Amino acid sequence: MPISLTKGQRISLTKDNPSIKRIMAGLGWDTNKYSGAYDFDLDASVFLVGENGKTTCDEDFVFYGNLKHPSGAVVHQGDNRTGEGEGDDECIEIDLSLVPEKIHRIAFTVTIYDADKRRQNFGQVSNAYIRIVDTENDEEILRYDLGEDFSVETALVVGEVYRNNGEWKFNAIGSGFSGGLAALCANYGIDADAE
Repeated sequence: MPISLTKGQRISLTKDNPSIKRIMAGLGWDTNKYSGAYDFDLDASVFLVGENGKTTCDEDFVFYGNLKHPSGAVVHQGDNRTGEGEGDDECIEIDLSLVPEKIHRIAFTVTIYDADKRRQNFGQVSNAYIRIVDTENDEEILRYDLGEDFSVETALVVGEVYRNNGEWKFNAIGSGFSGGLAALCANYGIDADAE
């Protein structure tokens, strides 16, 4: 049975299962029905960062425009432009054995495409979650439901997988940003204008 986390909780992924190598991060959400003129297009992205919390190069940013990290450690399964249907809206596969030593954290984020132009924010999004699955046995290890704590934010850091004393752990973050993808990129050391 998966462990259900709350904001700020941390859990080891490898302490009880040291042989785990491949995991999948499934992210999902629903959009509230309202009378807006635009559909919602939410995008999951991943930032692979060093000890200083910054990416070491632009390729450490995995998103719909760069689906695979050069190491092969992180592979984004593609953009779901509607969020329709049940289950995970976007999936990211991680091979922990391939993560370069210089990478200490893998941050999972979600942004709303063209949020300012479309006048959309995470206050109009519900049932957002991340779940981590062991892909060897398709077993869900943990799930973090974000709740309805957001209003004007257009980007979220949902959670992160990180190294700690030889183990891989997960941190349920649930932190919102205004400024969309550009704000997240700036936070992690990427020049969004170059993207």
